[in-house]
Amino acid sequence: MAKNTKHHHPEEKVVEALTQTEQLIEKYKKPLLYSVIVIVIIAAASFAYQHLYRKPRINEAMAQTFVAEQYFRADSFALALNGDGNALGFKQILEEYGNNSGEAVNFYAGICELHLGNYQQAIEYLKKYKGEDLIMQARAMCNIGDAHAGLQQNREAVNFYMKAAKHVDTPFAAAYLLKAGIMYEEMGEIDNALKAYEEIKTKYPQTVEGYEIDKYIARIRP
Repeated sequence: MAKNTKHHHPEEKVVEALTQTEQLIEKYKKPLLYSVIVIVIIAAASFAYQHLYRKPRINEAMAQTFVAEQYFRADSFALALNGDGNALGFKQILEEYGNNSGEAVNFYAGICELHLGNYQQAIEYLKKYKGEDLIMQARAMCNIGDAHAGLQQNREAVNFYMKAAKHVDTPFAAAYLLKAGIMYEEMGEIDNALKAYEEIKTKYPQTVEGYEIDKYIARIRP
């Protein structure tokens, strides 16, 4: 015997579906409302932070940095770092604005400390530099090497010189290799020094270092 199958009119199915939906909405109305309110609050807070706090702070930091950069370009490193009593220096800008001051400020502060003979502080600032420019990254590495050299930490110095030379293939690498070679010589590692000098001769013969590298090679080649 065939089973009796109960058929529903399509309109009844629609009504039934709508009823179930209304029941679900009624059941979860408060949680849904709270979720929407939380999302709106988070979005509003994010907008307010970006446009009412962070961007103005970035603009303030950039304005302060302008004066410090002028001192930096004039080789007035103490004023560039510590300010002149009116405009802030790089050190004060970092203390006041933190990450809003921009990556370059750490680089500038590190160079200033290096020139002022504050080698450990220079290393700390330069290691915080996270700029995207590969050439500037390599230069920061070389300057960290210079700071280690100032502290008579020759092994650390030569490691950073070589790291800078390998970071990006540009003519600037010749200067880093030359520093590495001279440091290797001071450390008595003549073979490593020769390798650094020969790399300059092979890869960067048209640089200032390349024009003079033969005299460095001649004085240590057996």
